[in-house]
Amino acid sequence: MQQSLRDFLRYVSLNVMGMLGLSCYILADTFFVARGLGSQGLAALNLAIPVYSLIHGCGLMLGMGGATRYTILRHQGREREGDAVFTHTLVLAFALMLAFLALGIGAADPIARWLGADETVLDMSRTYLQVLLLFSPAFLLNDVLLCFVRNDGAPQLSMVAMIVGSLSNVALDYIFIFPMQMGIFGAVLATGLAPIISLAVLSPFFFQHKHSFRPVRCRASAAMAAAIVGCGLPSWVTEVSSGVVMILFNAIILRLQGNIGVAAYGVVANLSLVVIAIYTGIAQGMQPLVSRSFGQGRPDEVCRLMRYGMTMTLGISAALYILIATGAGSIAAAFNGEGNPALQAMAEAGMRLYFLGGPFAGVNILLCVYFTCTDRARPAQVIAILRGFAVLAPSALLFSGIWGMTGLWLAFPAAEAAVMAAALLWYRRRGAHPLPMDVSAGV
Repeated sequence: MQQSLRDFLRYVSLNVMGMLGLSCYILADTFFVARGLGSQGLAALNLAIPVYSLIHGCGLMLGMGGATRYTILRHQGREREGDAVFTHTLVLAFALMLAFLALGIGAADPIARWLGADETVLDMSRTYLQVLLLFSPAFLLNDVLLCFVRNDGAPQLSMVAMIVGSLSNVALDYIFIFPMQMGIFGAVLATGLAPIISLAVLSPFFFQHKHSFRPVRCRASAAMAAAIVGCGLPSWVTEVSSGVVMILFNAIILRLQGNIGVAAYGVVANLSLVVIAIYTGIAQGMQPLVSRSFGQGRPDEVCRLMRYGMTMTLGISAALYILIATGAGSIAAAFNGEGNPALQAMAEAGMRLYFLGGPFAGVNILLCVYFTCTDRARPAQVIAILRGFAVLAPSALLFSGIWGMTGLWLAFPAAEAAVMAAALLWYRRRGAHPLPMDVSAGV
């Protein structure tokens, strides 16, 4: 049991640090754009961020889906099939790269307009979107290889690559926006270069032949491709739902408060990326251990790891909310370079209400990854879709119609709480490997 806890703390702590670093991609952009380009730059950035969520979500879908399948097969002694999974993952990533590149070359303007950019922010939004899409191959390949390297027994290297890439993004953001005066193009160029730097950090792992996975000649299998996508779909929905929520919230806020409201939501939304990254880091850090234990036929170990994950998620949630609620004024001021009082007031109120949903979101993300790791993609997909689309969207429309901005902020915690209650109830009744009763009751 002590070894199990040590492994859990090692994998999870490393992955949480890495995911925190990864989430700084957009947070650094938000801070420097707010300081360098004001509220219009912040609004333009916020309108373009959902496309980043889509790209990153696709990378996580293939990386998590492929790496989970690879780990289960490897610990069942089926190494050749595991390598075939890696090969299929690369092929799927290449196909998505071509699609995103095509959008970047020919569709940045209509996408920006569809996302809600008006004439005052259109140029900046279009620039950000186009460059982001043209760097999509680096984002996708980086996400895939980070997941496989972590599952191949090198969580430290995965963490270092994520953190180095993110720190380089922060440094380049400052250099490009301020000394070099490159504006929004500098912000997105720094973001696009970060995964390339991360890949450079990972490269010795492959050049020195430390990896166990490798591409192999194999027959194309639609069933294997579907299994990879199905296994990774909850990760895609979790990530992409952030983008979908931003699109919906932006549309509602534009109607309620205009561009200043969108800028205020940008502060909340970008902080949310960091909070969700912590929960994702816990869940993804557990993933190699749970997949390994499941592949080895050790259900007691799987449940023990789940207990650790639930305890850490709820403890971190409490600490995060206290920090955000007490520091809301300082956080909002850091992103309010113009000192706009309306932006300040909306952002402060939004943070205190929106992040009430943190613990519910954390438990939902953990359950999604748990089901995926135990080779039951369908329940994970249902939970992810419920929290990403089916419950939050109508909640946002209903609550904002009744209570305005206050209702919009409360839609997120209300939706996550409803999904968590339904998921745990369904899980107790239908789960093939039920959660320990003390864990379920503790939630």
